[in-house]
Amino acid sequence: MITTILAAATNGAAAGENPYGLWAALEQGGTIAWTVFLILCAFSIVSFYIMFTKLFEQQKVINQAKRVRTGFWTSNSLREGAAKLEKNSAYRQIVDDGIQAQDQHAKLTDPVEAHDWLHGSLARSEAAINAKLGTGLAFLATVGATAPFIGLFGTVIGIYRALIKIGAAGQASIDAVAGPVGEALIMTALGLAVAVPAVLAYNWLQRRNKSIAEDLSAFSNDVLGFLASNGAVRPALASKTAPVTKPAAPAKPAATTTAGQTGGVQTKA
Repeated sequence: MITTILAAATNGAAAGENPYGLWAALEQGGTIAWTVFLILCAFSIVSFYIMFTKLFEQQKVINQAKRVRTGFWTSNSLREGAAKLEKNSAYRQIVDDGIQAQDQHAKLTDPVEAHDWLHGSLARSEAAINAKLGTGLAFLATVGATAPFIGLFGTVIGIYRALIKIGAAGQASIDAVAGPVGEALIMTALGLAVAVPAVLAYNWLQRRNKSIAEDLSAFSNDVLGFLASNGAVRPALASKTAPVTKPAAPAKPAATTTAGQTGGVQTKA
């Protein structure tokens, strides 16, 4: 049995490669087929690169948010709290921009409301962080929208070549159309295989960016309240919340018995 399998494999190798495989279809398709194939491969590689890099950046910001909730607001000042945060991090950038805006407001010659000045500076910092997190997502959307049509272009060329072979042969034989039709189906499958992961990654990363933007907005608002109140207003920490104790139930009055009578009546004191 093993000898028969090895002999068949040897005969197959000697006979040559599969004439209807991927590489054979690309060779038959010529320059157009190879161009479509390389474009789709490039789209796929860049899409996965963006997906993993954005995922790493988002997870880094999410971990920073956890550290902010646990230790930042226990500091006596924003500068002390900023020292606890990682340099060049998203939350550190918001704090540094808020402190810088407060220092710059004292140097303004034209009177501007401190609240408006601080709010604008923090909003600008928050928008810069969100813009950085959103870089590359437009490419994923573009790939998801255009990859199926690029594959469809290869499909149309493959069917066109099949029709030309049928016209040249004078009859629609399987041998004449199998190669071009197979190439057409391969291009359609490649277009879908590139587009579907890109669309899924785009929607998933956009949802995570929205959640991060909400956390950054809440933190920016807390920093604004801290600066506008000179440290008097800060978010409440769950660890510092005193437990609520229930009031003690009132004691029941003792019962007494009327003296001088057997089986006297009990009266309340």
